[in-house]
This record gives sequence, structure tokens and C-alpha cells, in this order.
Amino acid sequence: MSRPVIVAPSILSADFGRLAEEVRAVDNAGADWIHVDVMDGRFVPNITIGPVVVEAVRKATAKPVDVHLMIVEPERYLDDFAKAGADHLLVHCEPSSTIHLQLLAEMLPKIRALRRLCDEQGLDPVIEVDGGLGGENAWQVIDAGANAIVAGSHVFHASDYAQAIAAIRNTARPRS
Repeated sequence: MSRPVIVAPSILSADFGRLAEEVRAVDNAGADWIHVDVMDGRFVPNITIGPVVVEAVRKATAKPVDVHLMIVEPERYLDDFAKAGADHLLVHCEPSSTIHLQLLAEMLPKIRALRRLCDEQGLDPVIEVDGGLGGENAWQVIDAGANAIVAGSHVFHASDYAQAIAAIRNTARPRS
């Protein structure tokens, strides 16, 4: 079954001095969702943003705001992020995490297994993949069954956001 590809640029790679303008730019360039990575310096080593920035993003777009909570005890903050305007709240179930900046190929079988299980049960969830994805490699996770792609630097570091988003949406296996 062919599913539409959802593209969610991560504002982590945006110019925070021009955040509202950057959000509007990727919105106008064809982004489906706006992805926000929240890191607390404990669950993962980096520290990023909180509900106040999510509220600013919410004011800059009508698109769904996809908030990835890489924080300890996320249950303590769900209400704050929901009130700030998050449409989707993603949390981790493992007690710790390792930072990975590239797509991890060993995740592809897990995506395939999840999609197969859902198909067998007649379910069609959004399967979102985040990390090191762009037009040149997003086809791998889409072929495996994912249908939502988070891409930060691939979009926000491109000279043309619409072209970068289209490259993800139109990604294809390289011809041999």
C-alpha cells in the first residue's frame, strides 16, 4: 500500500534568531508538520528548548507541531507542552539513550516488523523516523514502512527549503 510521505522539518537546525520566519518558510515550502526536539541535558547530553519555544512555534504555523521529548520524566511536562500548542507528543520508553546522528541501518528491520504487524492487524499508524534523513536516503525507511520523516539540517541548511522537502517526498532507491 502506498502511503503519502509526511515531512517534518526539525527546528533544531533552524536559525533561532529568526525562528518564526524560519517556521513560516518551511510551512510555505510544503512541510506537513513542524518538529521540535526537546532535550534536557539528562536523558541526552544536549540542552535545547522548552514549552515557551513550542508556544512561539505554535503562533507561527497552523501545521501540526510534533514535539519529541528526550527528557527524564516526560510525564511531568506533558501538560505544559500540550498547553503550549503541541499536537503530537513523542516520548521514549527506555531508561537511557545514546545519541546517534545518522540513520541507523539496523533500525530498518524493526520498522519493517512494526509495519508488517500493523498491516496484519488492519492498523495504519503513522510510523515516524528521525535522524540523519534527507532526499538521498529517506527511501530506505519509507520502503521499510515509515511514512513520516523528520529532517533538520537537510531542510534548514538547504538554500531552497521547498526543494529539500520535495527531495524527501520524492526520494527513490538509487538505480543500479
